[in-house]
Amino acid sequence: MPVNAQQPPRYPSRVEEQIKQVEHSLFSWVRIKGKPDWTIAERMAFYKINGLSLAVIKDYKIEWTKAYGWADTAERRPVTPTTLFQAASIGKSLHALGCLKLVEEGKISLDADINDYLRSWQFPYDTASQNQKISLSRLLSHSAGLSVHGYDGYKVGAALPNLIQIVNGKSPANSPAVRSEFAPGLKFQYSGGGYEISELMVEDQTGLSYGEYMQKRVFGPLKMRNSTYELVPSGRFKMRLATAYRSDGQSIGSKYHLYPEKACGAGLWSTAEDIARFVIGVQLALKGEPDQILSTQMARQMVSPPGPDSTYGYGVFLEKRGGVSFFHHSGLNEGFSSQYYGSMEGGNGVVVLVNSDNTRFAQEVINSVATVYGWKGFAPFSQKTAIALSEEELSKFVGKYQFKGNPEDFVLVVLKKGTLYLKDHQNGTESEIFFSSPTDSYMREARWVDQVFSKDKAGKITGFHIIGGGMKQWAAKVE
Repeated sequence: MPVNAQQPPRYPSRVEEQIKQVEHSLFSWVRIKGKPDWTIAERMAFYKINGLSLAVIKDYKIEWTKAYGWADTAERRPVTPTTLFQAASIGKSLHALGCLKLVEEGKISLDADINDYLRSWQFPYDTASQNQKISLSRLLSHSAGLSVHGYDGYKVGAALPNLIQIVNGKSPANSPAVRSEFAPGLKFQYSGGGYEISELMVEDQTGLSYGEYMQKRVFGPLKMRNSTYELVPSGRFKMRLATAYRSDGQSIGSKYHLYPEKACGAGLWSTAEDIARFVIGVQLALKGEPDQILSTQMARQMVSPPGPDSTYGYGVFLEKRGGVSFFHHSGLNEGFSSQYYGSMEGGNGVVVLVNSDNTRFAQEVINSVATVYGWKGFAPFSQKTAIALSEEELSKFVGKYQFKGNPEDFVLVVLKKGTLYLKDHQNGTESEIFFSSPTDSYMREARWVDQVFSKDKAGKITGFHIIGGGMKQWAAKVE
């Protein structure tokens, strides 16, 4: 498949060179002396990724955007920077921003009972909440003790529920009711259901549909011109929608699924460039620039944990890498996955959208961006060497390796053109095996672990141990 969509050059030579470096510097956890890193083309082929949209942020500006592969393989329609993807749960970050604007305007309190602001429906407290009231702060920080992690979507043509049917789990909703499972404030429990309740709060307090409110108060001010909550985007968006594909690159059975659940992010269609505009909006507010989407005080509250043990603020995960603090979020719909990172200082970031429900590829792309742009300590790796073994020596490792407990829990080691691979018999993926000694091996895909082969007295391979991350697991060679 063509990896690069046909786009005229439009960046200075310095940026074009960095784009090229990013395209050739992907890695997972190990970099091998004398061997090149992966390319975007190689990893898209390995993971069967059909389409990618990428945006890089530097110094509080979009440094570049680029698109790769196919938006739709059957139509032979390439991805472009204006192709819309289902952004999935990274939309929670945008929703939280929209809610915090209402807080700044005094229309909703972060700490009051949500039922004070719900007009069309009331949350049914029961004994599970232990007489503790749920607040918007608890909803946005996933500390409300609520059920329903996420939503599965609906096939095109299926009956769709309204928002009250969704939170009540009533037909035609295909998800259970959003209810208390334990008292608010006890611990973090991710709940897309809680975000749907806060969507209802937004509509009840503004008198606007959720999509109208977000367009007026978030998309418009941030100049996010290619974002929408339409179930099936129409008009100028109609021919710019990416098609969903499973992790094996095959169709999910339709172009995409429909998600009437908006605030949890599932129903958001957007581009990498638009999500980058959101990231920059938060970064500029944190920096203290005047006339931004949020006040500096509110932006800082957005990226602050509500409790000492939390790593989640309001709509954002919080993480320190290489001494630098980042806010970020990932997303996963059927046939789509996404990830963004934004630094809290310095104005750096990256957005990755793909039309596959594979979740590993995005991190490899982000590792490349972080390395090329000098984000020190963001993407740690192990530097290793590789020794050459003869084809005769390699052939001794070929066979079937069985783990304990389940007959279907096995892997294959195969030899192709002088190179040894570990093959997943379930999805057919093959990972190259590198040797640091005649028995010690590793794979670029197997993060932070080694495979140490064992031999009997006659020199016959008997199996291997997976060692790393506090784990030691044995796989016996059975064939």
